[in-house]
Amino acid sequence: MNNRSITDTADIIWQDYLTLCKPKVVSLIVFTAVVGMFLATPNMVPWDVLIYGTIGIGLAASSAATINHVIDYRIDSIMARTMRRPLPEGKISIVNAIIFAWFLGTISMGILAFLVNTLTAGLTALSLIGYGFIYSMFLKRATPQNIVIGGAAGAAPPVLGWTAVTGTLDPNSLLLFLIIFVWTPPHFWALAIYRRDDYAAADIPMLPVTHGVEFTRLQILLYTILLFVVTLLPYLVGMSGLFYLVGAVLLGAGFLYYAILMRFNHDDQLAMRTFSYSIIYLMLLFAFLLIDHYIPIIANNL
Repeated sequence: MNNRSITDTADIIWQDYLTLCKPKVVSLIVFTAVVGMFLATPNMVPWDVLIYGTIGIGLAASSAATINHVIDYRIDSIMARTMRRPLPEGKISIVNAIIFAWFLGTISMGILAFLVNTLTAGLTALSLIGYGFIYSMFLKRATPQNIVIGGAAGAAPPVLGWTAVTGTLDPNSLLLFLIIFVWTPPHFWALAIYRRDDYAAADIPMLPVTHGVEFTRLQILLYTILLFVVTLLPYLVGMSGLFYLVGAVLLGAGFLYYAILMRFNHDDQLAMRTFSYSIIYLMLLFAFLLIDHYIPIIANNL
């Protein structure tokens, strides 16, 4: 019984530390980084770069997520969505969370610097600092444009994946950055509308709190229109082909449908469905990019 109790306790503690890493968010980050790796080469990504790059970027993202938990400890204890996270509930101490974040960040930088390349390590460090400290500590509390400015850190993963393979900054990788950068505001503002009372209670100046829900709905629509245009750029510059174009148009039409519907239907559940669709949208969009990239190679080998 004692051994089982110890094992169960260890499993619970492990799950709490995993929660600090925000695994769902990190999974999307890692996925877009991996797509960036494959788009950087006409052939197969070298296995060492794929493995070490993925691990390094994933650990850095997990470190940034843990730092966000630490910095947001007070507001997380107020908001219904976050009050059951490990730190507000006292399952993990602030000190242990800081040590955990430091450990993840140090390991990630070592892997990227010594087993991938220094450019990727440097850019990843900037991204970690941008989200973990600049956004979480300052921007989030300073301006309703927090998610727009802070979105730069979240848009970096495909660039990191690209540089992991090439060791250089490529203009095409910056297109991938631009897509996620423009996608972030309508994605997050939909959630902010649904959780606006939480943000107001925590005194966080999210756009629906400072400028109202109607203004935020308009901004979501405008950003979604801009996103639709931006996602056409990979095809227009010759980076991707017709397969991606069709996918981007169909997915963009779906996002526009939700954004337009939100202008007339003020049900908060619709805002949450829009948020959920935006996640699926980004995953599928990058999947279309990846598949389209290898269609010519597959066709040539047939």
